[in-house]
Amino acid sequence: MRETISEGLKTALKARDQRRTATLRAINAAITDRDIANRGDGKGPATNDEVLAIIQKMVKQREESFAIYAQAGRADLATVEKEEIDILNEFLPKPLSEEEVSAAIEAAIVSSGAEGSKDMGKVIAALKVNYPGRIDFGKVSGQVRNALAAKG
Repeated sequence: MRETISEGLKTALKARDQRRTATLRAINAAITDRDIANRGDGKGPATNDEVLAIIQKMVKQREESFAIYAQAGRADLATVEKEEIDILNEFLPKPLSEEEVSAAIEAAIVSSGAEGSKDMGKVIAALKVNYPGRIDFGKVSGQVRNALAAKG
């Protein structure tokens, strides 16, 4: 992922795309911060999963800012946030559709041997391993709970 981000930054610099350049520099800065924190903890550089988590967090922050600016009637600032969200999303894996999420939940229930709502953690853990960055776990937890309730 680092290479993809670096190549994107080079392309943005050559194209003189200021918004894309600033956004990609922000990603690189966040990755560098994580690398430094990892070094302090005796770990290696940030893994692709950590980079993915960083970008997801940046998207979430911008979505919150976008909502605040839109509510306050600041279309100019909301537009900036939306552009940055679009740029960040280019580096995230494609999210699963509703049907794919349902199928993934069923598969995770079967593979984890979950039998009721007490096994929700097993199912969520299986989904996180198999679909990193492709499922919004805040939204999916209710679906998992319902699927387990129907089962147990």
